[in-house]
Order: sequence, then structure tokens, then C-alpha cells
Amino acid sequence: MLPARFHLPGLRYNYPLNMFWVSLLEEHPEYFREGVEIGSFFGVFPMALWNGGRLTPAYDQCDKAFVEGVIKAVNDKGIPVRYTFTNPLLNEHDCEDPYCNYLMQAADNGMNEVMIFSPILEKYLREKYPNFAYNSSTCKEIKDVDEINREMERDYKYVVLDYNFNNKWDILDKIERKDKLEVLVNTLCEPGCKRRGEHYRQIAKDQKTMLLNRTLPADKQIPIKHWHCDYGEYNCVHTIQDYPTFISPEDIWEKYIPAGINNFKIEGRTGNLFSLIDTYCFFMLKPEKAGEARLLLLRNLEKAHVITVSRPRPGQWP
Repeated sequence: MLPARFHLPGLRYNYPLNMFWVSLLEEHPEYFREGVEIGSFFGVFPMALWNGGRLTPAYDQCDKAFVEGVIKAVNDKGIPVRYTFTNPLLNEHDCEDPYCNYLMQAADNGMNEVMIFSPILEKYLREKYPNFAYNSSTCKEIKDVDEINREMERDYKYVVLDYNFNNKWDILDKIERKDKLEVLVNTLCEPGCKRRGEHYRQIAKDQKTMLLNRTLPADKQIPIKHWHCDYGEYNCVHTIQDYPTFISPEDIWEKYIPAGINNFKIEGRTGNLFSLIDTYCFFMLKPEKAGEARLLLLRNLEKAHVITVSRPRPGQWP
């Protein structure tokens, strides 16, 4: 049977969790469902102009030591770093961004990957950084099976499926290169969301504004309006299981893997830590081992001060 290869969110905020998760898989393979592998850690180091899909906090920035330490630690585990450089609104001038080019140079060792959307950025990166593997983003929202098959014929390692095709086997059966297909198993968006593309573009605009604000005095700052969503912001793995786009662990092992589809993306780069732990446990652990494994993971996260448990301060008597 093919391995079940999961791609995990987070190079910054979820990085400690992901490293603990890899250690859990190494030390306690008996906790995990059959054939679980980690295919990549995906995301960005803030603040990267080329980032897409999720907005990172404006005040955050990763220094050289952190960036290079994360890349080395992840690669030393045999896992690729996958940059989500899926900003859809980039121009040729944006391709020269110094910080983003530094990130590419720091990971340019033949092991790492880029998730791409913009044709302008893709052309630039393929010419300047040929050692990376390139992947086609779900942000493209490709909704035609013939176009999906044409995308498969291009030089992509993986093509991430539009989530609206999840579980639609009349479509999935027509995809020719299932070994290159990656599916998003826990999408929090409502099925058929009509604002998804608009949301990606708004993130791109807000990100550029946030970077501009860092150069402006406080009284000249441009306000960022909150993007309200009743789905992605409030959903979790427990609230989306009635969606036709939800892919259950049973679907993964009983339908997708036998059909030759074995790359599964878990979203959650900026999600709640505890929600993400639940999601990892739900998809990758044997149900009868999930409680034991979750407790061990939480204890290790507390011991490493990733999770801080506050205790009441003593009072004074009388």
C-alpha cells in the first residue's frame, strides 16, 4: 500500500509542534495509522511579500539565525521546507524583494520546495532557483478536469486540488496523474465559497499595506480592515465533518490511497494550536492510541514552554 503522506502547516508558529510531532512518529510509530509519513512543512517566515493564503502578523519578523536554524532542523529530518509563495498580485519589481530572495537562497540546497500561483513569480524563480521543486497551488481554483490534467503535465511536483472536487469521484477518476495530486483534507471554508478568490487577493493587498506601514510613522499608518468569515475563522475538524468537501481518515485509507492518491494537506498555518493538535491526532493517529499520544505531546509542549500553564499566585493570610 502507498504511504499516507501528510503536509503540515507551519514554519514559524507551528514549527515547535511539528518538530514534536515528527519525534512522536519516530519514537512511537505504534500510535500512528498505517504508512503515515510527513511530506513537508509548508508556510513562510514573516514578513515575506510573496506569501499568500494566510496573513501573518505585521509586527513579526524572522531573523537570519531563526530562518536558517529551522531550515536545517527540518531538512535534517529528511523533510522538505515548502514555501507558500502564492501571492496572486505580484509584479516584476516585487520579484526582486530582498527578504524573499534571501529565504530562497537560505533553502537552496536541492531539497526544498515552493508552492506557486503567480506566473510572473514562477518564471523568475524557475530561472533563478532551479534547484527547488515547484508545486501548483489550490489558490488557482482550477475547476475543469481537462485543465487539471494539463496542469499535471507541467513541471510540478504536486498539484493541489481545488477543495470543491474532494470526494467527487466522477471527477477524480478522470485525473490522469494521481501520484502528483495533493488534496486538502480539512478545509474550513464552506463548500463552494464564492469569496475564496477575493479573500486571497485581499490578503495580498493587506500584506503589501502592512509592509508599507512598517516604513511609516504611527500617524500615517494605513488601517487594515478585518476580513470577516463565519467559516474559516470559527470552524475546526469537529464542525466540518458534514461538509461534502471533508475527507475523513476512513476516506483516506479506504478510498484515496487505493485509488493512487496519497498526498494530503492539512491547513492551519495561523490556526489555534489546540485545534491543530486535535486535527493531527484525528487524521494520523489510531483512534485507540489518540488519547495517550495527545497527552504525551501536550506534556512535552508544556515542558518545552511552548504551552504555558499558569497557576494561581499565593495570597497572604491574614
